[in-house]
Amino acid sequence: QVQLVESGGGLVQAGGSLRLSCAASGSIFSINVMGWYRQAPGKPRELAAALTSGGSTNYADSVKGRFTISRDDAKNTVYLQMNGLKPEDTAIYSCNAQITSDSGYYLNSWGQGTQVTVSS
Repeated sequence: QVQLVESGGGLVQAGGSLRLSCAASGSIFSINVMGWYRQAPGKPRELAAALTSGGSTNYADSVKGRFTISRDDAKNTVYLQMNGLKPEDTAIYSCNAQITSDSGYYLNSWGQGTQVTVSS
């Protein structure tokens, strides 16, 4: 069993900043990839940013230069620093972690999602 607990969403004005956090807990041997996906109303879910255990990052073109993903391996936590927020960033942001469990199983885990709303 693995749990992902997210925090940090909310309402912010355009141009503002928010930082999302996602902490993983449970039967974790290693976390291979952690990332943030987002889904705006009426749109499909998309990857916002991801970070591998080796330090490689992947960002959606729409957030490059504004969002920064980082992780604290000691805390099994990933962060998404979002600067220069735009109304089109409004979405439910969900944490994803690709984990190898203590039993050797590969798990693809999701958080419950946190709302980010950017007002114009």
